[in-house]
Amino acid sequence: MAGLVGLTPRVLSGFTNYKYSAVDTSPIGKYITHPFWNWVVEFVPLWLAPNVLTFVGFLLLLCNYMIMTYYDLEFYASSNDHPQYSSIPNWVWLICAFNNFLSHTLDGIDGKQARRTQSSNPLGELFDHGLDSWATLFLPIALYSVFGRGDYSVGVFHIYSILLGTMLSFISSHWEKYNTGVLYLPWGYDASQLAMTLFYLITFFGGYEMWKFTVPIINQPASVMIEIIVHMGFLGLTIPTTLYNIYKSYRDKTGKMRCFKEAMRPLVSSLSLFILLILWATFSKYQIMEKHPRLFMWTTGTAFSNIACRLIVAQMSNTRCELFNPLLAPLSAIVGYVIFLRPGYMEMWLLWMYCTLATTVHLFYGIFVVRKLAEFFRINVFSLKKLSK
Repeated sequence: MAGLVGLTPRVLSGFTNYKYSAVDTSPIGKYITHPFWNWVVEFVPLWLAPNVLTFVGFLLLLCNYMIMTYYDLEFYASSNDHPQYSSIPNWVWLICAFNNFLSHTLDGIDGKQARRTQSSNPLGELFDHGLDSWATLFLPIALYSVFGRGDYSVGVFHIYSILLGTMLSFISSHWEKYNTGVLYLPWGYDASQLAMTLFYLITFFGGYEMWKFTVPIINQPASVMIEIIVHMGFLGLTIPTTLYNIYKSYRDKTGKMRCFKEAMRPLVSSLSLFILLILWATFSKYQIMEKHPRLFMWTTGTAFSNIACRLIVAQMSNTRCELFNPLLAPLSAIVGYVIFLRPGYMEMWLLWMYCTLATTVHLFYGIFVVRKLAEFFRINVFSLKKLSK
C-alpha cells in the first residue's frame, strides 16, 4: 500500500534527514502578521497540538465554501441580471470574514506553536502545506460570490484563470523548494488573505451592490480591476521571484543542481492538469464549466492538491518526484472523449464521476500518508502525547 501512494521505505528514510528551511521577506509578514501572530500564540495552551490549529483553520475555509455553495451554487446570488436567485444573507459575509481571518491566523501560528511546544516535525509541515494546497481553490471562488456572475462582473472562465493562477503560484513555491532546498514564502499570500477578509467586511457593511461600479480611467467594472491586480501579482511578484531564486541557487551552487530536465519535472503534472481541464472547458459541447462552475473548480482544486502533496513529499524526502500523477490518466480519457465524440449532457456525469474519483483518491492518499508518517515518527497527529514503543 505504501508503494501505491509513493511512500516507499526510501521516501520514509528521506524524511529523517529533513530540516525545515523557509524565508519570509514579505513586508506585511515582517511588520504586521508575524508580530501579531507572536502575540496571539502566547494565548494558546501549551497542551494543544499544532496540527489541531492547522486542521481547524482549513475547516473554517471549508465551512465558508459550504455556506457559499448553499446560498450561491451558480454564482448568481449577487447578480442583478438574475433576480430569480435570492441574495446571499448579509450575515454570511460577516461569518466568512471572521472565519477567513481566524483561519489565516491559525495557519500563521501553528508553526510557532510547534516551536513553543518543541513538537516540530516533518509531518506538521507536510500537514500544513498539504491542506494549504487544497485551500487554494477557496479564495477565488469566494471572490466570485462577492461580485456575482452577470452585471458588472466577469465570466466564469475569468475567475477560473485566477484559480489557475493561484495554484500556479503555490506550485511554483514548492517547485522552487524542490530545486533550491529553501521555501521562499510568496509575498502575495498574506496580502491576499487580509484583502479577502477586508472584502468580506466591506460587503457586510455596504452590501454586494457597492461593488457594481465602473472604475474611472480604465473604464472597466471593479471586478475587472481586481482581476487585473491579481494577475499582476502573479506575473509581477510570484513567478519572477521564483525564477530568480532558482537561478541564484544555480549561480551560487547552493541548490540541488539538477539538470534542466530534472529541474522541470515537478511542473509536468500541474501543467498537464491545467491544459486538460482548459481543453475540456473549451471544447465542451455541453458548456460544462458554465453550467457547473463550482463542481468544475472543486474538481480542479482537488486534483491539483493531490499533485502538490506528492511534490511536497518528494521535496521533503529529497527524492525524485513523479512525472505524471495517476489522476491524469482518467482525465485524459475523458477529455479525449469530449473532444472527439462530443457527448453533450453525458459530460455532467463524467464530471461527477471524475470529481468523486479525485476526491476519494485524494482523501485516501492524505489519510494514509499522515497515518504512515505519524507511525514512522511515533507521534500522534492531533496530540502532543508520544506513541509508546
